[in-house]
Amino acid sequence: MSPDRPTLPPVRLPSEAELARDALAAPLLVRAVRLARWADPETRVDLDGELAEGQLAAAAVALGLIPDEDGEAHAGEAWRVALDTGLVEVAEPDGDGDADADGEVAGAVVAGELLALVTGGAPQDVLALWRDALESALADAAAPLLDDLADVTGEDGEIDLGALDWDPEREADFLDAVLGNLYLLTVSEGGPADAPVPLPALAASMLVPDDMREPTDDVLEQVSEAMMRLDDQFRVLEPIGLVEYQPVDEALMAEEDEEDAEGGAGGAGAAAGPLDELDEEDVRRYGMVRLTPLGRYGVRARLLEAGMTAPVVGELAGKDADALLAGVADYPEPAARAETEAWLASRDPAAAARDLLAAARGADAGSPLRRLHCQQALTLVGADAEPAVREVLDDPRLGGLARVWLAERGAADVPPPPEPMIFWLAVDTIAAQLDAAGGEDLEELRDLVEGLTGQHGGFFDAAWRVDHPATPEVLEAMGRLHRDKAMAKEARKAAFKARSKAGS
Repeated sequence: MSPDRPTLPPVRLPSEAELARDALAAPLLVRAVRLARWADPETRVDLDGELAEGQLAAAAVALGLIPDEDGEAHAGEAWRVALDTGLVEVAEPDGDGDADADGEVAGAVVAGELLALVTGGAPQDVLALWRDALESALADAAAPLLDDLADVTGEDGEIDLGALDWDPEREADFLDAVLGNLYLLTVSEGGPADAPVPLPALAASMLVPDDMREPTDDVLEQVSEAMMRLDDQFRVLEPIGLVEYQPVDEALMAEEDEEDAEGGAGGAGAAAGPLDELDEEDVRRYGMVRLTPLGRYGVRARLLEAGMTAPVVGELAGKDADALLAGVADYPEPAARAETEAWLASRDPAAAARDLLAAARGADAGSPLRRLHCQQALTLVGADAEPAVREVLDDPRLGGLARVWLAERGAADVPPPPEPMIFWLAVDTIAAQLDAAGGEDLEELRDLVEGLTGQHGGFFDAAWRVDHPATPEVLEAMGRLHRDKAMAKEARKAAFKARSKAGS
């Protein structure tokens, strides 16, 4: 009955102004901006624009860092972001510049045109700059580890990439998939939302098949390796503001090494198993990660670029009622309510009610769910909508929900519904609930079915005659759901009669 569903549930995002402020506060972008302002034409760079070795220490000092190995590494990372985003630019050598150790002439450093956006750009400009910085950070995160490079570096300092077990495309694709899973866990109904996700659970979501009840030792080993790689990657991605990350406890790694030495499958790999058997403190030792609001914005932008549908709460506010009811059909209930409230905020209550009721009309497969969401939207409209709701009291498809709305408001002079309208509304409501449930979590629907048949004696004798396109399907579902065998049998007989009636 349902149309194609969006690939991902909707996400709640702060305003662009708030996101831009978060972007400008991201430590890595802050450092890149500081280096862009620090650099001048005397700053020495190689032909790729990277800071010359002697300049890294000075750059670290400019950032307020100790000019040791770590400080220089942070300076080099920030400089790459400044280059990649256009905060600094390297002018072409004119042939008269100083030569480097290999006799090649490097260009002069100049401030990039985009540096002015940091203080004078609109929020959209700042966010575009941050997204470029994010791409640079993601490239760094997907790069080989320094320890791995040391193993394949010859005495001459040359790196043998052929001997390195590293596929840049595979690594980037895996990191993209991890971030996509983290986004889905964050925005899904019943997901963690603002709660951090345990690193073992995130790694396991990528590697443990859904139908595997107990991970094998092989799979646990893969999860453990993925966790360690993700631990390194999230440490790189946290300074750009994408995630909040609590790293894996280093003492835990020592414990895992001991377990491995003794031939056990403990440590990080074991955490891919039953996390619920560990207390909260133990779970946190394995690493915890959470997308920031800025991170949700950034990952969503990448998902959109990849061709996926990733709606955001509030984007339907300027559209018509048809678009609203069609859009929220696939939203979790809290997001649907928030979207509807945003839609109603700028509209006159009576006019909004008329638009919603008009959009709820129809006999197509998606119309029951539209009417359900129309009914839910009307609960958010004030008493000023009453005249518009009374206008549809005689409508055979909308009169039932109009009466429900008026009765819930305690309105006077609500005419009793004719019997055909009662049964039509019952069939329509169950059809909508079946569509909304999508075959999952049918316990609430089972209670509705049994409540209806308990309230109306001879329900099935009347229901099979209801002129509703979903009547046979609804009655068949009632036969599957009803726990009373005799009533279930009546439902199936009624479904057969409804199909015969529809065929004739």
